Amino acid sequence: MEEINALVHRHPDKLTLETIKAGNKGYGAEVAVVTYCKGKREYDERSKFRILLSFGQHGRELITSELALRILSILSEEQFLPSMDQATLNNTLDKLVIKVVPMENLNGRKIVEAGDLCERRNGRGVDLNRNWSVDWGKKEKDYDPYEENPGTAPFSEPETQIMRKLAISFDPHIWVNVHSGMEASRALFLPYDHKNSTPDGLPLQRMKLLLEEVNHLHCQEHCMIGSGGGSVGYLAHGTATDFMYDIVRVPMAFTFEIYGDGTASSKDCFKMFNPTDLSSYNKVLNDWSTAFFTIFKLGPYHLAEIHSKTSASKMDKWVSIDDYLDGYLMERKNRYGKKMEVLEFGMQEIRTYFRLFLLSSVLLMFMFCSRISKSKCRSIVSAMPL
Repeated sequence: MEEINALVHRHPDKLTLETIKAGNKGYGAEVAVVTYCKGKREYDERSKFRILLSFGQHGRELITSELALRILSILSEEQFLPSMDQATLNNTLDKLVIKVVPMENLNGRKIVEAGDLCERRNGRGVDLNRNWSVDWGKKEKDYDPYEENPGTAPFSEPETQIMRKLAISFDPHIWVNVHSGMEASRALFLPYDHKNSTPDGLPLQRMKLLLEEVNHLHCQEHCMIGSGGGSVGYLAHGTATDFMYDIVRVPMAFTFEIYGDGTASSKDCFKMFNPTDLSSYNKVLNDWSTAFFTIFKLGPYHLAEIHSKTSASKMDKWVSIDDYLDGYLMERKNRYGKKMEVLEFGMQEIRTYFRLFLLSSVLLMFMFCSRISKSKCRSIVSAMPL
């Protein structure tokens, strides 16, 4: 993070840094967000293709934050991609706004650096990739609270509250959540994590086509592709990517696994989740930074095809009341329309107030009906939407 701060300071024409803080019941967290945008003006951000990348969601996955630093170094032109012409790269980047969260779980990272190399949760023992509202709280038979504690409620953790606000306000076209540690080493996952299925239709086809190109160009066909729930070997409930796709309505939402050592002992978490020699370290960063810049180049093309083929036939969609409340009262015009956060109350409070409102309305109507004739009462009650 010190290197990233210095990098931003050296390149104010391209990079800006914002630190967002939040707290809950005596626990506080902060998340640093680096924005790449050559214009850097608000209207420029809204008119460009927007990409949101999150690294370091689990404390022990240190290599992911190293990749964030490498990507930012290339964006600032302090490092270069040998396989890509710089003029072509600049032409691509002129059309993008990229927000990078280099270390989503700063408190968990501090625990790891203090010696607990297997810690993946945040500073009070909650798995930040189980604390989102889509299918939150469900536990599989092999549930391990040390690994998957979802918290006391959706968005109980300041870190996920910050990320939710960031996603809603930025309204990205592409979301990528970057992890390490999978036994198969490398994987390109699309929704869903909480069930063994993928979305339907053209959006799935375009997401899958983009991943297949990345797999061909940068994984030599060795990256696993599919839904997280169907490919990784277990279902994960309350994940960030499922929320981004279903609730925030990000058109292209992915989870990437960039490294894993299947030969490492389960007690050697550093080796399991991070390369331990310089050659492997550089290969991971070189391969995946190139892969991300391929996504930066091809992502707008694939999304444009989705728009061109669906805009004529898509009707406006509204989320259900459960998703409406789970998403903290976010109103949406349609699949790719603007999102708007209306209220900032806790989930349980919103549900309680809503039910109390319905109950009081019924009681008041009952009292009113008791004072008028039965016929009038019957007509009023039958017309009242409950």
